[in-house]
Amino acid sequence: MRGTRAQTNTGRKEGVNLNKQQKQKKETTIDSYYSPNGTEGERSANDKPEIPANWIQAVEELKTQLREAEDNWEKNLKIKISHLETEALELKQENSVLKAKIIQLENEAKEMKDEIKRMKDNLQRNSDQKEKDDQKAKDEIQSLRNRVKQLESSDLTRQQDTIKQNKKNEKIEENVKHLIHKTDDLENRSRRDNLRIIGLPEDHDKRKSLDIILEEIIQENCPEILEQEGKVEIERIHRSPPVFNPQLTTPRNVIAKFKNNQIKEQVLQAAKKKPFRYHGNMVRITQDLSASTLKDRKAWNMIFRKARELGLQPRIKYPSKLTIFLQGKVWSFNTTEEFQAFINKRPD
Repeated sequence: MRGTRAQTNTGRKEGVNLNKQQKQKKETTIDSYYSPNGTEGERSANDKPEIPANWIQAVEELKTQLREAEDNWEKNLKIKISHLETEALELKQENSVLKAKIIQLENEAKEMKDEIKRMKDNLQRNSDQKEKDDQKAKDEIQSLRNRVKQLESSDLTRQQDTIKQNKKNEKIEENVKHLIHKTDDLENRSRRDNLRIIGLPEDHDKRKSLDIILEEIIQENCPEILEQEGKVEIERIHRSPPVFNPQLTTPRNVIAKFKNNQIKEQVLQAAKKKPFRYHGNMVRITQDLSASTLKDRKAWNMIFRKARELGLQPRIKYPSKLTIFLQGKVWSFNTTEEFQAFINKRPD
C-alpha cells in the first residue's frame, strides 16, 4: 500500500510539472503575440490588423486570472508537496520500525527454525525408534500368526483325522453290530433243533440218562406226540454248563438236540400251552438260544410279567421282540427303550 502511495505522489509531481510548462508556453505565446517587442510587433504597420479595445481588455483580464490561478496552483502544489514530504517522512519512520520488526521476526524465525529442526530431529529419532519397535512387534505378531495358523492347520488336520476316524469307528461299530447280529443269528439257527429244559433236578440224571428222562417228560405231558411219531430221536443231550458247581442253588439247564425238527416244534408248542411236570417237579421247556439273545430276552422279564398281569397277552418273538395286544391292535417293540417311549405317550 505504501509503495502504491509513493507511485501516486510521483505521478502527481510529473503532472504538475507538465501543466506548468504548458501554461508557461501558452502565456509566452500570448505575450509574444501582443508584445511590441515580439515577432508580431516587428511586423510592418501596413500588415498589423486592428484589434478591438474590448478584446485587449479581455486579454488583460484573462492574463490576470491566469496569474492568480498559477499562484493558487503553486500554493496548493507547495502544500501538497509539504504533505507528501510529511507522509514520506512518516513512511520512512514506519519503514524503519518495520525493518526493526522484520529483523526481530527474522531472528525469532531463525530461533523457531532451529527449535523446529531440533524437534524434527527428536521426532525423527522417536519415529525411527517407533518404526523399529513397530517392526519388531509386527514380526512378533506375524510369528504368532504363523504359529496360530500352524496350530489351526494341525488342529484342523487332527479334527479331520478324528472325523475320519470316528466315521471309520462308526462304520466298524456298524459292521461289528452287523457281524454280532449275523453271528447270533447263525448261532440261533444252529440251535433251531435244540430245546432247553429248565428246573430239572440234578439227582434225576444220576439214576437215568438224560435222553430217557426227556422221553419220560414227553410221555407224561404230551403222550400224543409219542403215539403219532413213535420214539423221539435225540442227537445229543447234556447239562449246561458241563461242570457242576455245588455253590449253585438251582439245577443246571439241559440242552437237547432233536434229529427231527417237527417233533421239537410239537414239544415246544405243547410246553407253551401248559406247564410241564416230571415226577411232581415243575420243569420249563423253551427254545435253546444264544447267550446274547437270552440276555436280550431277559431284559423283558419284568415288563413281560406286568403286561401279563394287565392282560395284554405279551409274547417274545424271535429273536428278542416283545409283542402285546392292546385295544384290538398288536404292538411290537425291539428294545425296552421303545416300549418306555410308548408308555410315556400312552399313560393309560
